[in-house]
Amino acid sequence: MQTAIREISPPEAQARHAAGAKLIDVREQVEWDAGHVAGALFIPRGQLEQQIEAAVPDKATEIVLYCRSGARSGLGTQQLQQLGYTDVTNMAGGILAWEANSLPIEAPAALTPAQQSRYSRHLLIPEVGTAGQVKLLESKVLLVGAGGLGSPSALYLAAAGVGTLGIVDFDVVEASNLQRQVIHSTERLGAKKVDSARQSIEALNPDVKVVTYDEMLLADNVARLIDGYDVILDGTDTFETRYLLNDAAVAAGVPVIHASVFRFEGQLTTFVPYVGPCYRCLYPTPPPPELAPGCSVAGVLGVVPGIMGLLQANEVLKVLLGIGEPLVGRLLLFDALDGSFSELRLERDPKCPVCSDEARAARERGEFTPPPVFGADQPFALGGSFGGSLGGPAR
Repeated sequence: MQTAIREISPPEAQARHAAGAKLIDVREQVEWDAGHVAGALFIPRGQLEQQIEAAVPDKATEIVLYCRSGARSGLGTQQLQQLGYTDVTNMAGGILAWEANSLPIEAPAALTPAQQSRYSRHLLIPEVGTAGQVKLLESKVLLVGAGGLGSPSALYLAAAGVGTLGIVDFDVVEASNLQRQVIHSTERLGAKKVDSARQSIEALNPDVKVVTYDEMLLADNVARLIDGYDVILDGTDTFETRYLLNDAAVAAGVPVIHASVFRFEGQLTTFVPYVGPCYRCLYPTPPPPELAPGCSVAGVLGVVPGIMGLLQANEVLKVLLGIGEPLVGRLLLFDALDGSFSELRLERDPKCPVCSDEARAARERGEFTPPPVFGADQPFALGGSFGGSLGGPAR
């Protein structure tokens, strides 16, 4: 026996939504993109049964459904009642009645027809959709290094439509790079890596603006280099530059996606200032050089930085879109020989000289004293390859 469908007017739906009720749009993607109620959840009716429990786990939550005219949302109301939701109502007349009552519609995000075609698979995902894709196109990501980690990251971030990619690298393409640095090619041997990377990115996606920095990352330019970027992707391979980049990013409040590799192993984490630990919390001091050789000394299986670089790109997209659970306070470890992933929990160091509450308060008072950067008596170098060393204790 079917339960009667309860209906409310658009003004009442607006009031209930403002009071905390979940307002759910059950139309299709193209209808949602044309305009929708601000703050509404988007779950097409055909996916309602599969997605509702993740979106609204508490079945006692007040829910208001709407569609174009009220018919599909009425069916959706019955569907949710059958699934055990106890407080579900249908907005009579749908979004047509909402507009007739002069209630506000959120302006649709704009994509060109060419962009709608290019990013069509993103637009089908509720967690991305048109609004998310526009957000990506408006985002700026700085890649420090166009090597083993930066190469796959740059290609996939460009393919995803991240609107501005900054690339910092002072090196040139060498034959030994091509075993893993897939953004470069044999015909570009001897070319600046930033120029080679820009050429590949522009060929892949003309939507992307590439800003190149053919220079070392130094104490006197790091603040300038990271200024204005939403996320930093760390593809460095020396501890000196990691500490330098970390300290500047914490001061600027910019998240850093860190990865490093060693032979058959890789590690990955996401540093969000004051939310989770920073790089100095993870490694208060660097290990002796003989315990953390770079890949130019120890070697690396070419696919490993590719895997870790793609995981870095995934973390960047999650942070930019505000979806999923970024690896904040979590260190992901990868072993290519047995194909396994494992995870360690990380905690903020309450005495960290950079990201502790005390350091933050001192920074806000203008009394912060930067801690020493290990190796500061030597030039900061990003190294010949950006695969990097794990830099931590053996697993």
